[in-house]
Amino acid sequence: MKRFSKENLVPLSALTPKPLWQHFQTLCDIPRPSKHEAVLIKEITDWCGKNNINARQDEVGNLILSKPASKGKQDALPVVLQSHLDMVSQKTNESSHDFFTDSIIPQVQGDWVKATGTTLGADNGIGVAAILAVLGDATLVHGPIEALLTVDEEAGMSGAAGLAGDVLAGKVLLNLDTEEEGELYVGCAGGVDVNAHFQLQLEAAQDDCLAYEIKISGLQGGHSGIEIHKPLANGNQLLARLLESCLQQGTKILQVSGGTLRNAICRDAGATILIAAGTENSALQALNKLSEAMAVEFSGYETHLDITIEEVAAPAKVWCHEFSQKVVAALLACPHGVRRMSDQFDGVVETSNNLATLVQSETELTICCLPRSLMDSARDAQVAAIRAVFELAGARVEVMNAYPGWAPIKESPIMTLMQRVHGQCFGEPAKIQVIHAGLECGILGATYPHWQMISFGPMIRGAHSPDERVSISSVQKFWQYLLASLGTLADVKAL
Repeated sequence: MKRFSKENLVPLSALTPKPLWQHFQTLCDIPRPSKHEAVLIKEITDWCGKNNINARQDEVGNLILSKPASKGKQDALPVVLQSHLDMVSQKTNESSHDFFTDSIIPQVQGDWVKATGTTLGADNGIGVAAILAVLGDATLVHGPIEALLTVDEEAGMSGAAGLAGDVLAGKVLLNLDTEEEGELYVGCAGGVDVNAHFQLQLEAAQDDCLAYEIKISGLQGGHSGIEIHKPLANGNQLLARLLESCLQQGTKILQVSGGTLRNAICRDAGATILIAAGTENSALQALNKLSEAMAVEFSGYETHLDITIEEVAAPAKVWCHEFSQKVVAALLACPHGVRRMSDQFDGVVETSNNLATLVQSETELTICCLPRSLMDSARDAQVAAIRAVFELAGARVEVMNAYPGWAPIKESPIMTLMQRVHGQCFGEPAKIQVIHAGLECGILGATYPHWQMISFGPMIRGAHSPDERVSISSVQKFWQYLLASLGTLADVKAL
């Protein structure tokens, strides 16, 4: 594993609360992309052994820790603290970072901590660090605590889905995986993967042609749930528009690519095209004109959008014309962004879709979408629309990895208690919210239906993108609120 010398690492332990930031530094040091959490789990397990904290793994790899109640608080309501161990792996085009071997390099910039050219992993590393800091502090007053640190949240929630219903004794779940200060979350969207598979239909490329590579880069990207309402450009959509212009000029298509993750808005996309010799000037002029128009469209938000077209070696084969028309038409017709806003919660997205990735192999083109909704019926309607678009174009469509939403409950005993604590800490009530993202609460609540659940966290911006950052002052408030909540729950025997 590649590590970095101390002089190149920002001393996060100098920040407060110190134990939390020390643990977060460990999370930065150890690579932890989805499905590759084993090294981190061993590190945490070893730390637990040194600190007399019980640690065990379940059958799917989740790490379950437990800490007895403080003296005199043994009869308090048992609490489960929950966060996920993995992080989204996104980097800038200039970064050579390897998420499987390299440490994250954090920087302190004013009130923010961010990484160097990559995602930071504050989602959900700050939650994990806070839980470990709670478990490691013998001076805190609390009832019985269990910690559930799940695996693979960002790539399918298989950890939460595989959790057995008889391994945790807690009655209240505090999920620490939301990203707005001063808000308590009582519901979340469900989602599902929709993958469209096209068998490539190729023909021989003509000899008297010139090949060009289109590259779209510099987009902000972001979380395809909590940032789907923003006026962010999607690289796959921009590419589809450029390819449609190509087809109007008689240009052939060889290859397309776009995006890297199902739950991140596409930042980069590209294609290889073939233009008949003698027509390249008009074809390139049309592409450049459209590129300039799109830059103007998004000039208020995507200030670093860059579209380049460079000549490359000519290929031996290209897509057939009819196949090209069907694929491009499907990409243009595929919904992306907000489908409907919630009727119950002001400013909250109810239903959306992310046109996430384009992946081409030697024989197949796969297009991945991630539709989400607060309502399973609306999610299924969105799936039907996406399926129809791609099946009409001749694709084989598979729907998989569905996970339920967390049905909002506007009034509950745990919410009343947490509101009271928030008022005591900050002099005002928290805002009650639902989130248009896939918290594990929906899955966990189905396995443990007796749990009372609530979610909160510090202010994080740019999640699922290299611009991810977390507010230092907000982490301090988050920590204060977490400790106050545990202290209050230590005096509660039932809700």
